Amino acid sequence: MIEPVVTAAGYDLEDLSVSRAGRRYVVRAVVDGDGGVSLDAVADVSRLLSKALDQAEETGGDLVAGEYQLEVSSPGVDRPLTQPRHWRRNVGRLVKVTVRGPGERPERDGDAGAVPPAPGERQLTARVVGADDTRVLLETDAGPVGWAYPDLGPGRVQVEFGRLDEIADDELTADGDDDDDDDVGNGDDEDVEGEER
Repeated sequence: MIEPVVTAAGYDLEDLSVSRAGRRYVVRAVVDGDGGVSLDAVADVSRLLSKALDQAEETGGDLVAGEYQLEVSSPGVDRPLTQPRHWRRNVGRLVKVTVRGPGERPERDGDAGAVPPAPGERQLTARVVGADDTRVLLETDAGPVGWAYPDLGPGRVQVEFGRLDEIADDELTADGDDDDDDDVGNGDDEDVEGEER
């Protein structure tokens, strides 16, 4: 009953749980879409699901008979990448994943084929550069290498923090102020209401 409502709204139901909290049920739905899910979209899906749950209760549905609390959210960064759509939605991001086997290089000027053998499983941190219904293409030290989904464990997106030394000097002063502080001590001591000095 819940998945068709989410699908009709243009999203995927990633997870659903129903638990009891005293006399109430707690219904948790995690939704996602190819373009992500905005707060407005979460609110819209929440309204649609609430209406569907109310209608189901009126017609004798047994999912949540009685009072319930509905929680709709988007998946967090810690959600494992397990489906092709998860990988597709994370192209460009850095992931950590267990891979099995050597993988396969994409065709480049007749240089296609397996990467030198890498037996067993190994942990790999690489950037997702492509994904389709059959495989994921990761940018590795050896260049782009593809793995079929059965050869991948669940991927985990790695949070990346930009380093300060990567920011250009002109971006640091992009607020319009130049480096000399000619506006300090210019005799303009107007009091601004609510401002402490």
